[in-house]
Amino acid sequence: MGIKTTAGNLHLFGIRHHGPGCARSLVRALATLQPDCVLIEGPPEADALLTLAAADGMEPPVALLLYAPDEPSRAAFYPFAEFSPEWQAMRLAVQAGVPARFMDLPQTHALALEKEREAVTPVTSPEDAMAESAPVAAIEDDPVLRHDPLGWLGQAAGYGGGEEWWEHTVEQRQDGAELFTAIAEAMTAVRAETPPLADPFRARREALREAHMRKTIRAAQKEGRERIAVVCGAWHVPALAQMPGVSADNELLKGLPKLKVEATWIPWTYDRLAAESGYGAGVDSPAWYEHLWRRGGRADPAAWFARVARLLRDAEIDCSSAHLIECVRLAETLAAVRNRPGPGLTDLLEAAGTVLTTGEDAPLRLIRRELIIGRRLGQVAPETPTVPLQRDLERRCKTLRLTRSPTREPLELDLRKDHDLARSQFLYRLRLLRIPWGEVTQTQGGKGTFRETWALQWPPEFALAVIEAAPYGNTVAEAAAALARRTAAEAHDLPALTELVSQLLLADLPAALADAMRALENRAALTGDIPQLMTAIPPLAQVSRYGDVRQTAVAQVLHVLDGLIVRVCIGLGVACRALDDEAAASMAGRISRLHAAIKLVERPDHRDAWLRALQQIADADSVHHQVQGRIARLLFDEHCETAGDVADRMSRALSRAAAPEAAAAWLEGFLSDGGIILAHDDALFGLLDQWVTGLSADHFIQVLPLVRRTFSTFPWPTRRQIGERVQRDADRAPIASTGATLGDSWDLARAEALIPVLSLILGIGAESP
Repeated sequence: MGIKTTAGNLHLFGIRHHGPGCARSLVRALATLQPDCVLIEGPPEADALLTLAAADGMEPPVALLLYAPDEPSRAAFYPFAEFSPEWQAMRLAVQAGVPARFMDLPQTHALALEKEREAVTPVTSPEDAMAESAPVAAIEDDPVLRHDPLGWLGQAAGYGGGEEWWEHTVEQRQDGAELFTAIAEAMTAVRAETPPLADPFRARREALREAHMRKTIRAAQKEGRERIAVVCGAWHVPALAQMPGVSADNELLKGLPKLKVEATWIPWTYDRLAAESGYGAGVDSPAWYEHLWRRGGRADPAAWFARVARLLRDAEIDCSSAHLIECVRLAETLAAVRNRPGPGLTDLLEAAGTVLTTGEDAPLRLIRRELIIGRRLGQVAPETPTVPLQRDLERRCKTLRLTRSPTREPLELDLRKDHDLARSQFLYRLRLLRIPWGEVTQTQGGKGTFRETWALQWPPEFALAVIEAAPYGNTVAEAAAALARRTAAEAHDLPALTELVSQLLLADLPAALADAMRALENRAALTGDIPQLMTAIPPLAQVSRYGDVRQTAVAQVLHVLDGLIVRVCIGLGVACRALDDEAAASMAGRISRLHAAIKLVERPDHRDAWLRALQQIADADSVHHQVQGRIARLLFDEHCETAGDVADRMSRALSRAAAPEAAAAWLEGFLSDGGIILAHDDALFGLLDQWVTGLSADHFIQVLPLVRRTFSTFPWPTRRQIGERVQRDADRAPIASTGATLGDSWDLARAEALIPVLSLILGIGAESP
């Protein structure tokens, strides 16, 4: 039974949020008490939603979302699991037809107070808001006693921390008749020893919360309720057991600021319920607590280790029946040695670490992720109030057979199929709404680009993102188009607009695309920044390849693309002059990306104009050597120059007359795409080999550090492949690339003498990588 106050009709049940032992004892106590009113720590704005706790289709973990409709990002979350005492209290009250209501400080005041605070402190993220709304304080800058009272009690009792102490003292306790009296006594002692809060805002917020709880209790008493059950965090019990005068609480609550607030239920996940997610009232082991709840508070080592075995075998980790038998025996032995009623989580993990892991951490990390924290995603009842956009999103998900999951799941799409094409367009529309449910991890299929691979993951916070997007429209397509128009109107640079245009094409929103294209053309006409124009072209070139398979007209894009490419070809020479090292490296990367983009467009006139521009820059003065090296390589790959022409460029760039820094930059630009192509491209390998073998001894010593600097950037396996190729070519006779025969003037002894030197250049040999 809960602690009974002097009022006689008031029974206080101090609980630990998300504690299965408290939930089990609370169910027993409420069945004995048969209350005629249940008051629960929670937001009063959600009173109308309490009945949904017992509705069909409501599957925890779920959370109450409180948000300001005019500022949806200003929100608070109240999560509940199946084993949360508050959840059980709600369900019992609804099923028994007993009036139930929430009694915490209304979020209409709490969010308004937080808004006032932001005038002097940074804006909190949604994760911070979740921690702020946590019913139990978890404050980093306050004394240890207040920050973690359970931890203090656990250490005083000889345990490693509060979580372990609570589990063995409360969660596995079978007789909970006097549990709440003991909790109240412990919290009274802890609060008596706890210094005041150092943060004035938090101190005021806690005082306001407890004042409003008392106000709600008084209102229930005035209604004539005879058996009032109050379910609240254990920390608040002493403040509710001894009530101050009514006038004191009314004075505290007078004149509080207000915000318009709405409430709804949303799905939640166990990983967001865990303490390590940053949730202030979180627990260390949600999935383990679910195991305890469903088995009446007693851990079942055999059943739990059977789940461990299934998990490890699915991950292709060895786990035999003998392993499991030894794990169960060891866990029970550890519990007996520690004088505990049964194995707890600590005992089970120690047994698993000893028997199953053979000294490796990976299996234990997997067990913790899947069986201790868990990946469960809750579900709300169909009648839960939602915004129209949310309802349209759910309809589309059902039509397209897309399942929202908190874990990362792959999705393969064949864009030649109407159903898969509609899925792709839907996911791109959500991305336009800043709801990145999926991201493309791979696009295959050659020139057709008809295959997409997505990675889908739906965290609970996306429910808030949907609400934030709701003002833009009642359907996903309508809202995405409206938000895209606003983004286009506010965009200040060309790359952002081109990225938006590409997203609109992939999302198949033609009306919004027309508006974005007009903004793009206007911005491009006014922009003289060549690097911006270069950055804008690749996204447009990429989406121009989707026209046929996506059944999307890309004529508008090609029209803009034509103008951008011409302007870049005209202005590139000037943009490449007088660059420092950092700007040159950035320009070389842009040139490479733009080269690949122009090849995608497959327009001979663009290709010819681009290559002419590159040849002019390759021969120009005042152009950074890294840029010239990159251009020389592109011209060589496109067969615009013969191997002899490129060899002459290389000899001039790396000659004795060239400054070492300039020579190193040229070579770095020439080989900047890594060494794997060098290892397999006969023409490129022969060109570099011809240049190295043609150096005199003195010149070779001079350029050796430059060559080593470039080759050191290659991965070790690539350097090894290059070295093996050098060895094969040295052992091969005749050498096919020169047409030489054994009868020619080749001195094999001298050729073999080059191998140690080449090994030194490539950084291979006796040394380890």
